[in-house]
Amino acid sequence: MKSRGRIIAFFLIVIVFLGTIGISVTGVAKNINLGLDLQGGFEVLYEVTPVDESQEVTKSLLEGTVQTLNDRVNRLGISEAVINIEGENRIRVELAGVDNQADARDMLATSAQLSFRDVNDNELLNGFDIKEGAASQDFDPNTNAPIVSLQLKDASKFAEVTSKIAAMGVPDNLLVIWMDYQEGDSFAEEVKKAEAEQKFVSAPRVSETLNTSNVMISGNFTVESAKQLADIINSGSLPVHMTEIYSNSVGAQFGEKALDQTMVAGAIGIAFIFLFMLIVYRFPGLIAVINLIFYVYLVLLVYELMNGVLTLSGIAGLILGVGMAVDANVITFERIKEELRLGKSVKASFTAGSKSSFSAILDSNITSLIAAGVLFIFGTSSVKGFATMLIISILVSFITNIYGSRLLLGLWVKSGLLNKRKSWFAVKQKDIRDISDTSTVEPKVFNRTWNITKHRKKFFSVTTIMVVVGAVSMVFLQFNPGVDFTSGSRIEVVSDSSLTAEEVEAGFQELSLEPESIVLSGDNNDIAVTRFATVLSDTDVKEVQQHFSDKYGNAPTVSVVSPIVGQELVKNAIYAVAIAAVFMIIYVTIRFEFYSAVTSVITLIHDAFIILAVFSITQLEFDLIIVSAILTIVGNTINNTVVIFDRLRENIRNEKRITTFKQLEAVVNRSVVQSITRTMNTAITTIFGVVVFLFVGAPAISGFAFAMLIGLIIGVYSSLFIAPQLWLIWRGKTIQSKPIEYKVKKRIDGPQV
Repeated sequence: MKSRGRIIAFFLIVIVFLGTIGISVTGVAKNINLGLDLQGGFEVLYEVTPVDESQEVTKSLLEGTVQTLNDRVNRLGISEAVINIEGENRIRVELAGVDNQADARDMLATSAQLSFRDVNDNELLNGFDIKEGAASQDFDPNTNAPIVSLQLKDASKFAEVTSKIAAMGVPDNLLVIWMDYQEGDSFAEEVKKAEAEQKFVSAPRVSETLNTSNVMISGNFTVESAKQLADIINSGSLPVHMTEIYSNSVGAQFGEKALDQTMVAGAIGIAFIFLFMLIVYRFPGLIAVINLIFYVYLVLLVYELMNGVLTLSGIAGLILGVGMAVDANVITFERIKEELRLGKSVKASFTAGSKSSFSAILDSNITSLIAAGVLFIFGTSSVKGFATMLIISILVSFITNIYGSRLLLGLWVKSGLLNKRKSWFAVKQKDIRDISDTSTVEPKVFNRTWNITKHRKKFFSVTTIMVVVGAVSMVFLQFNPGVDFTSGSRIEVVSDSSLTAEEVEAGFQELSLEPESIVLSGDNNDIAVTRFATVLSDTDVKEVQQHFSDKYGNAPTVSVVSPIVGQELVKNAIYAVAIAAVFMIIYVTIRFEFYSAVTSVITLIHDAFIILAVFSITQLEFDLIIVSAILTIVGNTINNTVVIFDRLRENIRNEKRITTFKQLEAVVNRSVVQSITRTMNTAITTIFGVVVFLFVGAPAISGFAFAMLIGLIIGVYSSLFIAPQLWLIWRGKTIQSKPIEYKVKKRIDGPQV
């Protein structure tokens, strides 16, 4: 009866969870906020300076500015705005799903310092004389032209001003209305310009005293521009000037296409992972597939509850998280298979395998969390989104493996129905030893034993060659840095048909712009990536977007970065790697030993260097998202290395005392061979997902996918063939004077299963 009850409990749990997912997943997916790279929109980083030069930029000043910006955004009808203070004098604004980006940017950046002046630029009235919220779009009763109506607080003050203006006589009896008048501006100079280029709003002639509180601002308005000006005035003036130092604009069509491509790539990648787990691990693989479905749902649910903004890189982080969730299952299943091969019962193997795998899973997840946490702290908005998704994925994968997979598999194991079905765990009968046989048998891979440590000089030679070639390339070829690191402008022109470089260049020449380079990409050369060495002005950006939207029906993606932002990105990337390395050394030293910690960090620096070398050799564009890929690989490498060191620690504990180099070499070799299957299986699932992103996913993350692919391959190589060999040589030099006797701290076995 107990057996039947456990199986019934299994199916009830699965049915309830799958039913819950089926009912709610659509709602959860719809409620997740999409980033601007998935639905279009723009992101701007402003540098803030006070209007009053004697005033300092304080926290309260920035908070007041953010509040005013939020009010303006609400008037645009945008409900998913993200406006954050960064550093001491910056504000980042992200608006996804904006239909008219040009108007939104105008409304944001305008300080809204309204002033009424005479022709000699003397201020007579300002925004404080206007009733709050009283501005509105209206029509001139005489011409029916769009105007902006205002209400003044004091009609007598306006009468005094108009009397003064009227007394100046023709042609100087003009009341000049300015928006954001700055020192150095001059009506006398502006009036010489074409009407469309004049900085003042209007300059009505005043012939008599006007004793009224109602004021009409006329000008070259459309209904939309008059309404926008009224909204800006009603939202209040900003006490600061805001200068764009970084911006990224994505067309809605481009975002929609990127979302479709990424979702298809993600679905293919996850489907392959499911198929792989079923083929390689059979019944436990089925448990893993069910668990992974729970995992993906829970990650999306947590992200939705956090009100997170899902970006392209965030989806990539989710898929990588699936790979890490697979890793936790693979580690557990491989340890269970090892116990079964020793002749133990299914129940005993399950219990022992679950316990022995817990410390490896815990250590590898914590080290990956360190990398993700550093990425979050030092990353910009898109990188923060990736890091947030990665952190959530790591935590959820740990919980679902420890309490999900083990619970579900445990119900079957404890039911006794699997006692005579060891083949369901992908273990062949011929590989199962008699439990009374306690002799040491070297582990096998592909049905043969391997002496990997014997070839360490060959591995070191290969690594030395790669490092030397990479160093030479970085010295002479250097890099092809993206706009993120060099400053300038990057524009992706998108068409529904193939493009030519000459055609795109001619389009820019019509706007009097000279691109530095044009590179065609996309499945059908339908994307032209254009670089400018200069920082395009806000006006240039608007003209470019309007021109190519009219020409091809798709708004181009525009990124503009000032030199100061590029310098900070480089600095933050270096800080991120350095700080991640320090924290990893501390953690691995506490959990293992100092030798293991330093070896692990040398290995991750090696992997990061190789990725940089590949980008130098290939001259592929190196941008901000590549930095997130490198830091992810840092976490993945330390993950793999820690798992191998965990196995090494266990094998040394079994030896009790090691006094010779030959004895130590044998233990290291055994540990590496025992880890090969786990490392390869985890890498295969993650690599396939990355390859799908590389060839099927959105072009915007192709560089990220390529960096991840190289990093995953080199990570397998370094964690199996470099890190253990380095540790062996370093630790082996002290073996005679300092024999290894592991007095390991109390083992962490995790929850009972």
